[in-house]
Amino acid sequence: MAFEQKELTGALFKNDDKTDETHPDFNGQAKIEGKEYYLSAWTNTYDKEGVKRKYYKLSFKPKAAQVKAPAKAAKAFDEMDDDIPF
Repeated sequence: MAFEQKELTGALFKNDDKTDETHPDFNGQAKIEGKEYYLSAWTNTYDKEGVKRKYYKLSFKPKAAQVKAPAKAAKAFDEMDDDIPF
């Protein structure tokens, strides 16, 4: 049985493939209003009155955005001249 993400839930996992400081510390996925999202999180700290506090910065990216990119290339191909010179 495959795992199915429940509505308004998500999961984060430590990013073991992080090779650059700008890469997220955690990756995962979430489901919101029936749409699936990639979820990224970075661990940050800030100083409040001399006390350092830790927080997580989150980023959501629709999974559908990954699928739409090739469609633009296909559309550009369809707009090309159909005349074949031979």
